[in-house]
Amino acid sequence: MVCLVSRTGRELQRYNNMGGRQVVGCIPYRYKQDIDGNKSNELEVLMVSSQKTQRLMFPKGGWELDESLEQAACRESLEEAGVIGLVECELGQWNFISKRHGTYYEGYMFPLFVKEQLDYWPEKNVRTRVWVCLYLIIYLICMFYN
Repeated sequence: MVCLVSRTGRELQRYNNMGGRQVVGCIPYRYKQDIDGNKSNELEVLMVSSQKTQRLMFPKGGWELDESLEQAACRESLEEAGVIGLVECELGQWNFISKRHGTYYEGYMFPLFVKEQLDYWPEKNVRTRVWVCLYLIIYLICMFYN
């Protein structure tokens, strides 16, 4: 049974020793399948729209006191993207300033190998999800930075 309600509020939110909010995200991925269900070696990653715009991003959100980094990553992927899977090794940590709040955040990112994609999930009505070819993302990044 999957909970169809997202967590709300900041009562359990974690902050670092500098007062920065700590967030966790995932890069959900899977191997592309053809019409017959045969898997290829080509990877796809799942991106979701932000709640306020159609800008695509990876699922991420607050890391709370009652969960590990991995648990938070799984929860955010379920709430925002409607996928369940295996969290793998941490990809890294980064610091950024929230455009919305103008405060410092500390983020952690994990790959998530998707095992199940749900038809209904907590933020289905406020987000769109899109599977994108990994090669396309790499190409766009290279074009952007060249």
